[in-house]
Amino acid sequence: MHTVSDDTTHDQPQHNPEDRAEVFDITSKRPTEATLVDGPQPAGPGFLSRVAGAKRRPVIPGWLRSRAELTTAARWLARHYGHLVAYHGWRSPVYAARLVVQCPRGAARFVGGAMRWVADAEGEPVRLASVRREDAAEYLKLSRQRDNRVRLRTLVAVLASLAGTGAALALYVLAPGWLQSVSLAALVLALGHAGAPSNRPLTTRAVELPRWQTLTSDMVQQALGALSISQINQSVAKGREALVFTAPISRDGPGWRAEGDLPFGVTVADVMNRRDRLASALRRPLGCVWPEATPDEHTGRLVLWVGDQDMNKGQQPAWPLAKSGQVDLFEPVAFATDQRGRWVRLTLMYVAGIIGSVPRMGKTFLLRLLLLIAALDPRAKLYTFDLKGTGDLDPVGDQVAHRHRAGEDTEDIEYALHALRELRDELRRRAKVIRSLPRDVCPESKVTTELASKQSLGLHPIVVGVDECQVWFEHPTHGREFEEICTDLVKRGPATGIVLLLATQRPDSKSLPTGISANAGMRWCLKVMGQIENDMVLGTGAYKRGVRASMFAWADKGICYFVGEGEDARIVRSVYVDAPTAEVIALRARTLRQKLGLLTGHALGESPATAPAASFDLLADVLAVVGPNEPKVWSETVVTRLAELRPEVYDGWEAEQLGAALKPYGITTGQVWGTAPDGKKANRRGITRAHISAALAERDGRRAAS
Repeated sequence: MHTVSDDTTHDQPQHNPEDRAEVFDITSKRPTEATLVDGPQPAGPGFLSRVAGAKRRPVIPGWLRSRAELTTAARWLARHYGHLVAYHGWRSPVYAARLVVQCPRGAARFVGGAMRWVADAEGEPVRLASVRREDAAEYLKLSRQRDNRVRLRTLVAVLASLAGTGAALALYVLAPGWLQSVSLAALVLALGHAGAPSNRPLTTRAVELPRWQTLTSDMVQQALGALSISQINQSVAKGREALVFTAPISRDGPGWRAEGDLPFGVTVADVMNRRDRLASALRRPLGCVWPEATPDEHTGRLVLWVGDQDMNKGQQPAWPLAKSGQVDLFEPVAFATDQRGRWVRLTLMYVAGIIGSVPRMGKTFLLRLLLLIAALDPRAKLYTFDLKGTGDLDPVGDQVAHRHRAGEDTEDIEYALHALRELRDELRRRAKVIRSLPRDVCPESKVTTELASKQSLGLHPIVVGVDECQVWFEHPTHGREFEEICTDLVKRGPATGIVLLLATQRPDSKSLPTGISANAGMRWCLKVMGQIENDMVLGTGAYKRGVRASMFAWADKGICYFVGEGEDARIVRSVYVDAPTAEVIALRARTLRQKLGLLTGHALGESPATAPAASFDLLADVLAVVGPNEPKVWSETVVTRLAELRPEVYDGWEAEQLGAALKPYGITTGQVWGTAPDGKKANRRGITRAHISAALAERDGRRAAS
């Protein structure tokens, strides 16, 4: 029996300051007093401090406090027992026929059993044994006992026969028809059940319930001891426990939850690294065993959740938006469930998102789900780009998207580049609009749901979804411009109501530039192969903290680590929406837009109003406004000159924006000594002309080589 640890501080032995241990000094050959390292009375938090920091467990269980969970459970129970009634009701004629056929056998078994009981057949082996032993006294005793039993039982049988015959005649003569039918049915049921073969049950199972076993402390201790972790083995060898439980093992949703402290030096990441061994030791499928860390505790606090059913096989509750409803993108929306079957919500506004995984794990389906959520907000304008070219985003793009393209041919890249330039110009326009609004209307200098609803301001949500985004950033000609615009959208877009969602199966520095990955606040990481890919999607250090998407199995499609909404990384299973269902949902979103007159662009069959504008060359433009006699120039001076050179492109640029635009080329700004228009000299951020020339020469050399 394992007990739960108590957080109270045990009384320590008190040392008397006058008690000094004597040690022998080799140099002086005289005993000296040893210095006590520990204080005589170690001070710790008092009782009130410990109570103030204690964790209070909820009085009412979570599933009772959640109306959605309670409703879902009630629906499942109703469907379950409704299915049982319908299943057996449909087969009741077959069951009745079987009972009738088995009645003669049941009657024979009943009569034979009654006769054996009257004849005391159960004592026959004992009497035969006494005959074989030639024990006359015992045999005579058993014979007299049998005679007494037979006389008594014969009398009981005769009386029962007379009473039964009389009752049957009375029912036949006096009882109404319904009572006769009930009595006959009961007799057939009893005799049919008695005549049923032992290896063939009368009814068949309507539901195959999953088999699960109660999780016990001994099972957890044994499983952790089988992981071949040296510190755990040493702890067990010394008579200690592999896990010191900090709370009782309890039911948590459709599974069991165990929480405790691992031995010193063992981290939750060590256990997660051996999740397959842990599942084997617990004799559970891999998708049932989920070790997790506790974010607000030390790294040795393990939370082990063991489900009754594999997470990738369990049936999810019905998605609330599958058949009805619309969305406010500024409010949380359910998009996935956790291991316990509870809904997980996200808010798409004010963030940029990255989806990463190896192929065939549900990355595109997840992106399409997020775009469907965005489509159900009729104010949102969608830009969808399927660079894989298979048409997975067509259900959303063809029905509601303002700009949509599938493919990676030259014309597709030009179309996407023109759309991104539109977004860049829209970003600048929105920034000016927000800056011009009164403080009481826009107190936080960002788009709100009230501002998005005012069509005159043009601050409606814009959601951009790109599948296989590495095609853009690795493009030999336009890759830098794609990176520059997307970096700007990731950094400044969320505050202006523009959301960028990028999905890639190659989450490396080339496929997902650092300037983008470092500023995307929402991440979805399905299965990846290693630490580098894991940290590229989930952030540097995630793998060391135990957040490892590499532990997902190939069967865990749609299961991912989700980072966002101010929460630590959580394992969730996204809602599965197939192509036909996506078509239906997108059609509903289109109807909403048509009623409000908000259907635009590609969904109406319109092409871009103008041909793609000529691409500007930032490096060449900087060299054009910075003369050879100016080795170093302030950034603010450069953006002023650029705005005069191309006002349609650089108008509204600031010094910080120039630094961000030059960063993809490997150029960083630094302190430059210069003279202001008023004649004062100062150090300000600026550029070095030689760096611009070198970057331009290097780029042109690569283009010539390609």
